[in-house]
Amino acid sequence: MNRFSLGYLWSLRQYLIAALAIVAIVVHLVLRFGPSADTELAKWPLLVALGLGGIPLVGELLGKLFRGEFGSDLLAGISILTATVLGEYLAGTLVVLMLSGGEALEAFAVRSASSVLEALAKRMPTVAHRKSESTLEDIPLDAVVPGDELVVLPHEICPIDGVVIEGHGVMDESYLTGEPYMMSKTPGAEVLSGAVNGESALTIQATKLAVDSRYAKIMEVMQTTQQRRPKLRRLGDQLGAWYTPLALAIAGIAWAISGQPVRFLAVLVVATPCPLLIAIPVAIIGAISLAAKRGIVIKDPVVLERIDSCRTAIFDKTGTLTYGRPQLTEQIIAGDIKRSELLSLAGSVERYSKHPLSQAIAETVRKEQIALREVHEISERPGEGLRGRVGNHNVWITSRKLYAKADPQGAEQLPESIGGTECVLVVDDKLAGIYRFRDEPRREGAQFIHHLEPMHRFEKVLLVSGDRSSEVEHLAERVGISQIFASQSPEQKVAIVEQENAKASTMFVGDGINDAPALLAATVGVAIGQNSDVTTEAAGVVILDSSLEKVDEFMHISQRMRKIALQSAIGGMALSVVGMGFAAVGLLPPVAGAVSQEIIDVLAVLNALRMSLPPKSLTDF
Repeated sequence: MNRFSLGYLWSLRQYLIAALAIVAIVVHLVLRFGPSADTELAKWPLLVALGLGGIPLVGELLGKLFRGEFGSDLLAGISILTATVLGEYLAGTLVVLMLSGGEALEAFAVRSASSVLEALAKRMPTVAHRKSESTLEDIPLDAVVPGDELVVLPHEICPIDGVVIEGHGVMDESYLTGEPYMMSKTPGAEVLSGAVNGESALTIQATKLAVDSRYAKIMEVMQTTQQRRPKLRRLGDQLGAWYTPLALAIAGIAWAISGQPVRFLAVLVVATPCPLLIAIPVAIIGAISLAAKRGIVIKDPVVLERIDSCRTAIFDKTGTLTYGRPQLTEQIIAGDIKRSELLSLAGSVERYSKHPLSQAIAETVRKEQIALREVHEISERPGEGLRGRVGNHNVWITSRKLYAKADPQGAEQLPESIGGTECVLVVDDKLAGIYRFRDEPRREGAQFIHHLEPMHRFEKVLLVSGDRSSEVEHLAERVGISQIFASQSPEQKVAIVEQENAKASTMFVGDGINDAPALLAATVGVAIGQNSDVTTEAAGVVILDSSLEKVDEFMHISQRMRKIALQSAIGGMALSVVGMGFAAVGLLPPVAGAVSQEIIDVLAVLNALRMSLPPKSLTDF
């Protein structure tokens, strides 16, 4: 049985125990105060509730006690046992209701926050159309294997990752990539599971199993996020570390002075720490839900607490402090091909590529209103560059290094590199030109960096990149970072993070595969964008919308969550302490104390629910 099934059964049991307690209390009141009142018979519904509901709850608490987990819910277990021993069955049943109801409420909050996951699951097709000679056969999605030929009909959702082998059309990948436009598809172009097909049917060849596809990986990340129990529950245990002894001390003193054990029970019933057990998890789930609505996936809830302690911010360069969308700044033509002719050929093949440079070329094509041509074949294998056949021309777009290996003599014609990013264009096996690019800093980059110290108490900001020094220094000067590390390998990035971790807690922000180890090593790892499944797996926070403003929003959501959680918990405990005082002097009997505690719980939870409501602003720069 998987974790989700176990979690569902656990929450179902809490619902049943809470329902049993409510029914028992109602039946007890009817039997006790109804037309044919019977005090002795009225006890039995409460005894049934205490037996079927209280014993399992107390058993769980004893298990925690034996494991050395002295949580604040220990008071509830003591209250149930004390109430049973003293014959205060109604008070004991009310505590059972408070404890099981709190757990059920938390389970409901977690499931409500998983609505995004449910929507993802419902959206994905369960069958694929496998092509067999001239017929189509519907098969279960998990029966698809790499190499199968599948047909994606118009307007259908692509069931699996693959490559187009027949047909021309477009697919809407905005649900997966965030790009607000349709991606052209032709033989050789890659397709992603979850993308919505356009007007034309496409035949694709599966390249992955369904469980390994892009959509399945996103589902897996979301499911892991929702199933992971909020670690910030320990905030409640930290508060309970002094609250529990205080409550026991007040209860013990009340018993000792009055000589009435019922005073002990009354104090503990009022002290049942539901503001800690319920309000804090509700605030956490509210923060996760609010973040998800803002395009921020909190994969590990513990980061909501950790980010407030971070004093060193470490940033990657490309795609993090820059847009990750290089601009075509220089077109060098070789041979007798015309500049517009080369741009037309390059733009025609690049529209089928997801490489960052392809967007820069496509943007230039649009600005200059260059006509594109039909592409008959396309190929973009790792380490080979982009190849395509446009009309009668074979076009190859590659790097200086790969071109030098393929044609050493032709590489001698290349102009000297002056830094930055470039690509070599080859048409019909002849050098046709070089395109040079530069990635611009984010518009909000400098302002964001400058506000980290005064508004979020960061004491140090570092720029760590695998790019050459000239590029890193250029960016650092533009955004206002003085400490830089250029030409760093993934291993070197990790070493830098570990060195800084030894001095203070760190936040690492990056977007590439080579950032994954550093994201794991940092106190809080923040992945911007969805450029790499590896990166999003390694990070504690994933910013789906590639924006530094969203990083700031995450920090503010964390601050707001902690504030509201503490308000709910401490405010609830303060009211409970007042109630304990009344109970200690005999002004609040156990049943009235339980009712008072329920009112306190409602107030604490209502305050915690504010976390789900977005404030007017979540940024401060």
